Amino acid sequence: MSTVGQVLFSFFEDYLKVQKGLRPGSVRSYRDTIKLFLAFVSHARRKPVTRLSLTDLSSQRVLEFLQMIEVQRHNKPQTRNQRLAALHTFYRFVALHHCEMLAEAKRVEAIPNKLTSPGPMRYLEHEEIDRLFRTLASQGTLRDQALLDAAVQHGGSRTGNR
Repeated sequence: MSTVGQVLFSFFEDYLKVQKGLRPGSVRSYRDTIKLFLAFVSHARRKPVTRLSLTDLSSQRVLEFLQMIEVQRHNKPQTRNQRLAALHTFYRFVALHHCEMLAEAKRVEAIPNKLTSPGPMRYLEHEEIDRLFRTLASQGTLRDQALLDAAVQHGGSRTGNR
C-alpha cells in the first residue's frame, strides 16, 4: 500500500500539474486545503503526519474537518465549499489509484456543499452611468466607451438605453 506522502506527491506533481494543467495559484489552493486537512487528521489521530495512512483519511474525518473550519476557524460557507471541492478532487484521485479507498471516497463525494445566500445586487444608477460616460468621453477613450456602452446595453436595463 502506498504511503500518504507517495499519494500526495502523485496527486500534486502528476495529476494537478501535468494531467489537469492547473496554474500555480490553483495548485497552492489545493495544497493549503490538504495541509490543513492533514494537520487536522494528524492531531485527531495523535500521530505525526508522516505516520498517517490512507485509512486515517476517513470520510468521518472529512466531516469533522469541515465542522472544525467553520466553528474554530470561522470560515464562511463559501470557503468551506471550496475546501470540500478540493477534497472531492483529492478523493476522486485516491479512488482511481487505490481501490481499497473507493468506498471511503464515495462517502466523501456524497458530502454536500453548504447553501449560501447570494451577495447583494450591485448596480450603477443612471446618473452614475452618465457621469462615467462623460468622463470617458473627455479622455478620448473610444474603446473603453464602446465596451462600457455594450455592457450597459446588455446588462438588463429596463429601457435598453442609458
